[in-house]
Amino acid sequence: MSPIRMGSATVKAVSAAELGARTTELSLALVSGATELDAAGVAAARRVIDKAVERSGMSGDHTVVALAGATGSGKSSLFNALVGADVATIGARRPTTSRPTAAVWGDDDASGLLDWLGVQARHMVDAPGGQRAAGGGAGPGAGRRRDATVGSLDGLVLLDLPDFDSRVVEHRREAERVLELVDVFVWVTDPQKYADARLHDEFVSLLSQHDAVTLAVLNQADRLSADGVETITMDLTKLLVADGVAAAQVFATSAATGDGLPELRQRIANAVAGHAASRQRLRADVVGAATRLRPGVADSEPDLGQVPRAELDRSFGRAAGVPIVLDAVARDYRREAFAHTSWLFARWTKGFAADPLRRLRLDRTGGRPPIHVDIDGADVRAVLGRSSIPAPSASTVSAVELATRSFVRDASQGLPVRWAHALEDAVDRGDGALGDSLDRAVIGTPLRGHRPAWWFVVNVLQWVLGLAALAGLVWYAVLWAFALLQLPRPGTPALGILPLPLVMVVVGLLLGIGLGVLSRWWARIGARHRRNVIGKRLAESVAAVADEHVLAPVDEVLSRHRETRGHLEAAAR
Repeated sequence: MSPIRMGSATVKAVSAAELGARTTELSLALVSGATELDAAGVAAARRVIDKAVERSGMSGDHTVVALAGATGSGKSSLFNALVGADVATIGARRPTTSRPTAAVWGDDDASGLLDWLGVQARHMVDAPGGQRAAGGGAGPGAGRRRDATVGSLDGLVLLDLPDFDSRVVEHRREAERVLELVDVFVWVTDPQKYADARLHDEFVSLLSQHDAVTLAVLNQADRLSADGVETITMDLTKLLVADGVAAAQVFATSAATGDGLPELRQRIANAVAGHAASRQRLRADVVGAATRLRPGVADSEPDLGQVPRAELDRSFGRAAGVPIVLDAVARDYRREAFAHTSWLFARWTKGFAADPLRRLRLDRTGGRPPIHVDIDGADVRAVLGRSSIPAPSASTVSAVELATRSFVRDASQGLPVRWAHALEDAVDRGDGALGDSLDRAVIGTPLRGHRPAWWFVVNVLQWVLGLAALAGLVWYAVLWAFALLQLPRPGTPALGILPLPLVMVVVGLLLGIGLGVLSRWWARIGARHRRNVIGKRLAESVAAVADEHVLAPVDEVLSRHRETRGHLEAAAR
């Protein structure tokens, strides 16, 4: 009884939905991170995606099984034995097979699939016995005994490939091309070449993720004794496991005697019966492509909220001229305080002092509440023009560059080199766009606040004292006019021994001047407070520019990195 029965060692079922989901995840990974992943891996992944889409779109439930092996391993003899006729050419001159040959079981049309595979030599096999060839009748092997197989081979497309170690380069390339497209690998070797380095290093190990659709055949077993067959089979199994084929299966066969063919045919029948080998192969390709790309992303991303940014904001503030603006804000506060709280008869000197904010072309509202206009940030410069803040020095620009590099370096900790370079390329380190953004941020920031209440109180007092002093002077002028005209002098009220006009003049002048001096001292304190308030406003505006030109691009790259990792893990799990 055959050790392999119908239903045993079948290919694990892979649904079309699962394959489609994995393919979509791999496609999304390439969309989000193709430029930062390994170029060769990305190209291979794109080929896998294209193959999966094309293969899944073909009608019919065919399973493509390829016999691949080295020169002289007996692939063509094994192919003819499985087909039951001498379809493939066999000869002593090597290499014999120059192009793939296909044998198709069942009535379903496989021409579209074979066109996609690029196989022109096609033979239709009748079940349960007999065959009809595309190019002629049955060969001399048509009468060879067939072993009963549990299950149907309908849907099987069996390929005899050129030797992958052929001395003809075109033959090798053709074998490698078709191997990328088939569903089930059958590695055919012989007692002399079963440990061939090219077979194991360049094919089996590279395609080891396809262990569910990988078989190995030790052909020409009739040349060995029973102990020799057992020894080499065990040795070949160990080599396959070392290549990464965890559930390695080795079939010892002889195309000459027919030994081992029923077991091999039954194993192939099991794969065909499941109609899942193609999706399993495509799934393995997708998983393999995602696995190869996975080292191109890190296991996590830095948290931008935890990355120090104080030096970045300070350097941007210096580049925006914030210290200069804050000095102007303090001077403007003292100037306005002088205009409202100084001695009434000294306020005319305000006109000799230039408006510090107007000199910098800042805060055009003149202290009045701004009128809301719905415009974009890029239009602010067109509406308000550009400020007259001095351009940043070379050292300031270098400080911005240095602070940006330091921030990006901290944000790229633990990321692969390509992603770290992507972060560096994404940020803006001080070109014209950054300078304009900083200038617009300063222009768009209100640099004046509400007038303090004490200004109004002191102003009222100054007016009262000023008018009192002026009334006293006018009173004395009237008395002087009466005396000049020798008119009767009216009585003058007195406070104690001092005439009231004198008290009004002295008190008005002394208290007005004293209150002005006190207000000037208090204005310095208010200027420092106003400087702090406006400094916070400017810090927020400059931080918003840093967010736009540095943090937002960095966060976008980190988000793409996170998405790429998620898609690759979903495709490979």
